[in-house]
Amino acid sequence: MGDGRLAAVPVPPWPRATPTAAESSFQMAIQWFPGHMHTTRKAIAERLPDIDVVIELLDARLPGSSANSLLAEMTQGKPALKVLNKQDLADPELTDAWLAHYRAQPGTRAIGLDASVAGPAKALVAECRALVPNRGGMVKPVRVLICGIPNVGKSTLINTLVGKRAAKTGDEPGITKVEQKIVLENGFYLFDTPGMLWPRISIEQSGYNLAASGAIGRNAFDEAEVALELIATLKRRYAERLQQRFSLVELGDDEAVLEAIGVKRGAKIRGGAVQMHKAAEALLGDYRAGLLGRITLETPEEMAEWRRAQAEEEARRAAEREAEKAADKLRRSGRRQASGGDAG
Repeated sequence: MGDGRLAAVPVPPWPRATPTAAESSFQMAIQWFPGHMHTTRKAIAERLPDIDVVIELLDARLPGSSANSLLAEMTQGKPALKVLNKQDLADPELTDAWLAHYRAQPGTRAIGLDASVAGPAKALVAECRALVPNRGGMVKPVRVLICGIPNVGKSTLINTLVGKRAAKTGDEPGITKVEQKIVLENGFYLFDTPGMLWPRISIEQSGYNLAASGAIGRNAFDEAEVALELIATLKRRYAERLQQRFSLVELGDDEAVLEAIGVKRGAKIRGGAVQMHKAAEALLGDYRAGLLGRITLETPEEMAEWRRAQAEEEARRAAEREAEKAADKLRRSGRRQASGGDAG
């Protein structure tokens, strides 16, 4: 993985098959940890002892799935500011719910932002100062580390804050490759880092949501599979918007909806069959551009349930491994006893 290539990822077959209970949690186990992310992890670990506040930029459309569990482990105990970016693309009511969720955590403040709006963006400086009121001025400057997953809008936010193109921006994950030190104002230093995901995304729905948002390189997942999961989510909470955007009279099963989207967008091949890959690109592109309206893919309660289910699944698998080890040990002991008895 040190060469920056993607890890091998098992992609579910098409058409989508119903997974068994044992494999459902891992059917969409996306792996995305290019070489520069290893470097980022090391750089963050080395910088943290000198940092006063950690800003984590989250995608307001998926605040739980875009929260880096690896970063949480590394920065435990540090004052934290959770910034829900791209709030203009997210459901306002659910953004409020997520802000309340993060504000309830100790040593944590949370705000929502649209990184292209200068006024609200500057609010994060005040929030950071409130977290460390004993620091300030040139003698004891506030030292802030800003982190986030790829393509969450961090570089755009920084450029808005400083009023110039201090950081490269783009619509592909992994644009920022090295740490940058930025002086936002006297006595306030911001250290920018490249976007970083954790080595393995084991919560299935988080993997789908991250892929749908564009946080994961397109070579790491099957677009049709992600589009089907997005359709399932939209049908639960935003069915009317899905129908209106693609002029759908009714919403059948997920595959039928994706096929209908393909028909509407002219994604047909010779013989009349629909190119599901092209249909998926159309849906994902419209979602990422906000053309379906302000949509949030998850609630705090759903995220808690996914984590609980994942923990239970991991505990079950661990118990199975231990039981298998015990059974294997018993078999080996029985063979040794039998061998000793034969020798006698």
